[in-house]
Amino acid sequence: MGKPTGFKEFRRQTPSYAPVRERISHFNEFSEDLSDKELQNQGARCMDCGIPFCHGGCPVDNIIPDWNHMAFQGRWREGLQNLHSTNNFPEFTGRVCPAPCEAACTLNLTDEPVSIKTIEYALVEKGWNEGWIRPQIPITKTGKRVAVIGAGPAGLAASQQLARAGHSVVLFEKNSRFGGLLRYGIPDFKLEKWIIDRRISQMQAEGVEFRPNTNVGVDITAKQLLKDFDAVVLSGGSEKPRDLPIEGRDLKGVHFAMDFLSQQNKRNADETINVDEILASGKNVLVIGGGDTGSDCVGTSIRQSANSVKQIEIMPKPPEKENKGTTWPNWPNKLRSSSSHEEGCERDWNIISKKFIGKNCQVSGVEAARVEWKQDDKGNWNMEEVAGSEFFIHADLVFLAMGFVHPVQEGLLNGLGVEYDGRGNVKAEMDVFKTSVDKVFAAGDMRRGQSLVVWAIREGRACAKAVDEYLMGESTLAGY
Repeated sequence: MGKPTGFKEFRRQTPSYAPVRERISHFNEFSEDLSDKELQNQGARCMDCGIPFCHGGCPVDNIIPDWNHMAFQGRWREGLQNLHSTNNFPEFTGRVCPAPCEAACTLNLTDEPVSIKTIEYALVEKGWNEGWIRPQIPITKTGKRVAVIGAGPAGLAASQQLARAGHSVVLFEKNSRFGGLLRYGIPDFKLEKWIIDRRISQMQAEGVEFRPNTNVGVDITAKQLLKDFDAVVLSGGSEKPRDLPIEGRDLKGVHFAMDFLSQQNKRNADETINVDEILASGKNVLVIGGGDTGSDCVGTSIRQSANSVKQIEIMPKPPEKENKGTTWPNWPNKLRSSSSHEEGCERDWNIISKKFIGKNCQVSGVEAARVEWKQDDKGNWNMEEVAGSEFFIHADLVFLAMGFVHPVQEGLLNGLGVEYDGRGNVKAEMDVFKTSVDKVFAAGDMRRGQSLVVWAIREGRACAKAVDEYLMGESTLAGY
């Protein structure tokens, strides 16, 4: 363990943020790192529990107590090696993961979990700064060719693992740059894109061939893909957004959240935007949907100098604090406020959007109403509109941030003829990852549905092991 009395001696500490007025003037990251001594103190707080519940909270099974202990002792390089044994990209999860491991930490029973995510971030950044992270080039090649379709976190993880196993990997991406939603969905103020680029450079040195601007299913047919490669990994994500088909949906100024976020990320990278620009400058912005994507719309709108930003959610307002006795060590339903919310956003819950209102084909607001959620005798929750609760929300710009329903099926997936599950995702069993089509595998959001970056990495790694076993009969790659 860290230090036997560490959790008593040191309080939980996480990186602070730059002042709001300063950070909303740019799109860069704004957290202020802890010192090595502060990090060692946080590592000292880990109790190395007999049952490490943090493992159960972590999708990639990070060996958290071990590298907490190594951080406490200043054994940074060993800690990084341990961290990399389960996670290809801790610099991504150390920034954007919601840290279910911390929710599962024993010290979270007193709301003082170990700063696991902070230590993870520090280990990998120290590794890059010290030059410890280098290409891992396979000694021998297998002669097998694998196509990976989609360069999000699942595709990146699968590609790196397969290349390290000695296979020739070609990673296809329809966009001009790689990273998927890491690149085009998550704002730069949460994840600067040079962080993705440095990992891609490592992967290129390891032998992964990157092919951008390639829409597989259009530029390359499914038939040709199966002919040219010994195995195919589908990792294109869940890109079909959940719509809000109410009256007035076709008014100008109503957009899917990802169209807005991807434009700003392209703007930051000096990429060409070939469609009408979506800008919040000087506008009253309404974000429909209370999750992370909605929060990202809030922070981006504020940085574009929106006149006002309001975020609404159809579900009830979560409790300020969870009941540990009924939730721990599981991920609790509780109110979570992001750094973007702290920058100036009005939030409201239990609201249903009934109709978009507009003038001259341009949205001017939303007719909304209050709802109540009631539980029936069978325990099911049902929504009822509150009579007479209708009201109007003024908005010049509306973002639909209600999640994604399933992957885009037109094109590649239908061309391959893969089977879908009941939710419209590519059907493939966990730990096997085989689809209904021979030598075709699926991983990440395309298989499991919309989820977290950390789950995508786990799926990419596990799928790579399954592909390696399929090609070679056995595998030395890490699995779960």
